[in-house]
Formats: sequence, C-alpha cells, structure tokens
Amino acid sequence: MTSEMIIAVAERSVWVILVTAGPLLIVALVTGLAVSIFQATTQIQEQTLAFVPKIVAVLVAIVFFGPWMLSKVTAYAADIFDNLSRYIG
Repeated sequence: MTSEMIIAVAERSVWVILVTAGPLLIVALVTGLAVSIFQATTQIQEQTLAFVPKIVAVLVAIVFFGPWMLSKVTAYAADIFDNLSRYIG
C-alpha cells in the first residue's frame, strides 16, 4: 500500500464524514441561531431553552436525512471492503 493510496482513503473518509454530518450540523446551527435571535428579542435568558429545540430539530433531521446518510456510509464501507485486496496486497 503506497502513501498515495493511504492519503486517498483518508481523504475520502473525511469527505464522507463531512457530507454525512453536514446536514445535521447545519440544522443545529440554524435552529440555534433562530433560538438565539428569539432570546435576544424577547430578553428571555434561560440557558436550557436553546437545547430542546435543537434536539427536536436534529431528531427530525435524522428521520429525514437518515436513509441518505446510511446509504452514503454503507456505500463507502462497501467500497473499502471491495478494494481491500488492492489496499493490502
């Protein structure tokens, strides 16, 4: 296994991680921003108020994006297992 192959596998794995985690992170970011704006405009400074909407939004996003995320990760794992002999040998 050459160093180029190791770098290619590591690069693809980081890309798959970013692509699969990205939608959930964006949903949490947008929800947190909306709650922060709401708190600033109403002057409600309750710290726990920010967590519940984010948890609910991320759970809804998991239900919505979950099958797509699972297909991306399983396709990457299948590709790794299919090319295992090329990587090792």
